[in-house]
Amino acid sequence: MRKIGLTNIGIAALVALALEGCVSAPPMDYAAMPREHGRSNLIDQGDGTRIQCVPFARDESGILIYGDAVTWWDQASGRYARDTTPSLGSVMVLHNYAGAGHGHLAVVRNVVNSREIRVDHANWLNDGSVFLNDPVVDVSADNDWSAVRVWNIPGNAWGGRVYPVQGFIAQSGNAPSKARGGGMGPVAFAGK
Repeated sequence: MRKIGLTNIGIAALVALALEGCVSAPPMDYAAMPREHGRSNLIDQGDGTRIQCVPFARDESGILIYGDAVTWWDQASGRYARDTTPSLGSVMVLHNYAGAGHGHLAVVRNVVNSREIRVDHANWLNDGSVFLNDPVVDVSADNDWSAVRVWNIPGNAWGGRVYPVQGFIAQSGNAPSKARGGGMGPVAFAGK
């Protein structure tokens, strides 16, 4: 009878443990990952100030509303089309973004399907960056775009928070006159 040394048993145990990890690991859910990643750029305003979501959304969408993001939904009433679903060039209005008195604006760049859009927006992480082609997914129970998650481009993962959406503001007839499909106009980028 041949004796099995401790070294062989140790190696066999390590191989068994390694294989067990492979077998018991849950499969990667690639469907949850965006098919096309966005990008972020730091803005060089020339005067050291950061670009904010309001002037960015106004310039990109052609929707001429002024004032804090939290006021846009009410200001749009009677002036622009307001809808509960996204359309190309419309402005997504988040409320209760960082507390009750704060909002955020993002311009819809692409409607991927009934539950996913891509947006362009500025200062999302309060760092002066412009985020282009950023994935946003509808996570509302009724598929009504009342709650969304936003892809965290620097973290390369879905953000941990769910944000309430007031709705989408568009030019009359949902045909934005100035939306440039993600064009940046006169904004200059620093870096790549």
